[in-house]
Amino acid sequence: MEEKFLKDKILVEITEEEEKKDILRNIFHTKAELTNANKNFEFANSNELIDYYVYKIKSMQAQLDRLIKLAKEKGIELEKLA
Repeated sequence: MEEKFLKDKILVEITEEEEKKDILRNIFHTKAELTNANKNFEFANSNELIDYYVYKIKSMQAQLDRLIKLAKEKGIELEKLA
């Protein structure tokens, strides 16, 4: 059964250029989510919302830091993103 699964499994290979574009897309998306979370935090009017947005901001910042580190490892220029 495992052999059948391996035969049916479709492997998708992406080029290095596609991978770089995907990383940049994820960076832009994460930056937008981080900006949105910061704006929502400013208008949060309950302790639960404040806690939620603090968690969301920390999460998005950690994800953005990871993506930027990955981009640097792949040799992607990030000066344009600042």
